[in-house]
Amino acid sequence: MADLIEEGTGRRRSDNELLDTALRDFYSAADYMHLDEKLVSILSFAERRIDVSVPVEMDDGSVQVFKGYRVQHSTALGPSKGGIRYAMDVTGAECEGLAMLMTWKCSLGGIPYGGGKGGIKCDSTKLSKKERERMTRTYGARIAPIVGRWSDVPAPDMYTGGQEMVWIMDTICKMLGHFEPAILTGKPIGYWGAIGRTEATGRGAATCGLELMKARGLDPSKITATVQGFGNVGSYTAQILQQAGVKIVAISDTTGTYYNPNGINIDKAFEYMNTNPAQRGGKLRGFEKENCEKIPGDEIIGLDADFFFPCALQGVLNKDSAPKLKAKYVVEGANSPTTPEAEEYLTDNGVILVPDFLANSGGVIGSYFEWAQNLQGWSWTEEEYNTRLVDLIKNNFCKVWNYAEENKVTMRRSAYVNAIKRVADVVDMRGLYL
Repeated sequence: MADLIEEGTGRRRSDNELLDTALRDFYSAADYMHLDEKLVSILSFAERRIDVSVPVEMDDGSVQVFKGYRVQHSTALGPSKGGIRYAMDVTGAECEGLAMLMTWKCSLGGIPYGGGKGGIKCDSTKLSKKERERMTRTYGARIAPIVGRWSDVPAPDMYTGGQEMVWIMDTICKMLGHFEPAILTGKPIGYWGAIGRTEATGRGAATCGLELMKARGLDPSKITATVQGFGNVGSYTAQILQQAGVKIVAISDTTGTYYNPNGINIDKAFEYMNTNPAQRGGKLRGFEKENCEKIPGDEIIGLDADFFFPCALQGVLNKDSAPKLKAKYVVEGANSPTTPEAEEYLTDNGVILVPDFLANSGGVIGSYFEWAQNLQGWSWTEEEYNTRLVDLIKNNFCKVWNYAEENKVTMRRSAYVNAIKRVADVVDMRGLYL
């Protein structure tokens, strides 16, 4: 990564698009707030960033060394929190940008965390289970010195899940010589995980959508929506919206978009996706047989609907695709699904957008709930978990919506201002020592 200094301002830039966008958004909000320049300087850098080598003995006896990363952007409000991802495009700069975004997400969420992120540069689909385990455990051992229940609490992210969390937790606990379930979250329910965590991100996105309808005086039973992505986030977003009366006219995954203007039965889509997993691989492939029309995946953006929920990849709403959008409301279930250029175009054309670090914060809030239960050695009921999650999301939405309305700014600007202020105030109170 090349760290650049912008001429005339002395501010950071990056040749990594994700980190550069995170920096630009932060600086823009900080200038709007008239934030003290010393706080701007402090918060534009990660507190700690480590690169680790991850040597793995492959099944054929050879050794392959993977690159791993862990970044702690801020621990001002509490331990850093953020996922671990396995992908070929993982870099230290990407992890730093994502860690910064996690700082704002945790702050806005009202939870006692800062932002962190980590990952391994690899194609995990080409690894056997044993190779994946050896890689995961070695990575866990290498980041163990900075991980802990009161320092840095990892979680699953792209191409990782409960199994990887168990391997990392087991490795670090053996190194410590005692059991510490709160050192990470996203664990299986049967092994110190939390009931409700699987649906938490989708429940949060759906709640933000429903709160936006309420704020705009819209009746959910008269609203149509499209949901891009039918993984863990999109599937539960669609299901919870439908339970509230919203008509879901299209869903999509990597196999295509499935469209029915009269509405799709989301429960049937769940059942279909989870039937015969060996053949379908947890995908919607062939779902057009269930009274749907199959069209190319990216065409979901141009379908007639009131709301669009991008719950898959980043950058799907860009300068080329944004003009095709017909929905007047966007709720970002995915991370960074809208480029700055696209958001400017959409805002100019009257589209209201709920930003990702508000809309998909249900995941990290749910992780906080798991961590809190682990510290207590106690388990909540699913009803307790969901009630607390929805109440917190509603409060956060109202805070962002009210500030945006009162100050005539976008919801993203409002979210940034609220998030940055909480962190900056604490950094200022704590001072510069260490």
